[in-house]
Amino acid sequence: MELIQKTPDLSAYLSADEVIDHGHPVVRETAARLARGVPDSYAYARAAFEYVRDAIPHSQDSGDLRVTWRASDVLRLGTGICYAKAHALAALLRAEDIPTALCYQRLAHDDGGGHAVHGLIAVRFNGAWHRQDPRGNKPGVDAQFSLDGERLAWIPDPESNEVDYPVLYAEPHPAVIEALTAAPDRPHLWKTLPTAL
Repeated sequence: MELIQKTPDLSAYLSADEVIDHGHPVVRETAARLARGVPDSYAYARAAFEYVRDAIPHSQDSGDLRVTWRASDVLRLGTGICYAKAHALAALLRAEDIPTALCYQRLAHDDGGGHAVHGLIAVRFNGAWHRQDPRGNKPGVDAQFSLDGERLAWIPDPESNEVDYPVLYAEPHPAVIEALTAAPDRPHLWKTLPTAL
């Protein structure tokens, strides 16, 4: 699949906003801690990915009812669903001047009851975009940081109406932010997740 930049200007994929708030002290402190002792930007990107994947539990897996969406809140509270974790990783990478995009998949629910949009990121190295999924591993999910072929949590199955969306966004998709900010808790959010983009 060919990934498509929604915004031609690469600097948009380094910018901060209300969601990817990489100027926030919590983001800056976390980035500085992760950057200590790593030899280059590749090693930093891997460290940031592994930190968000492993140290911040996916709230569905951990049973956390809180809904986070702003990168600094995800890092401060240590919880989030896929979108929120993608926002946190994007902020950590952009804080170190690594162009990072948000991207999405449409996947079937585990219980077979419909579909939901899943969030991940793409990082730019060597003139190309590489998708990464910081969702968090669990039985049946083994996402790894990789610039040599994707190691994502899931590969969409077209026969199940699952989709890899090729568009790379500089900002979170409005449908994602609307669902996150309107939800008082995760059980409510689970009922209002976007089903397609």
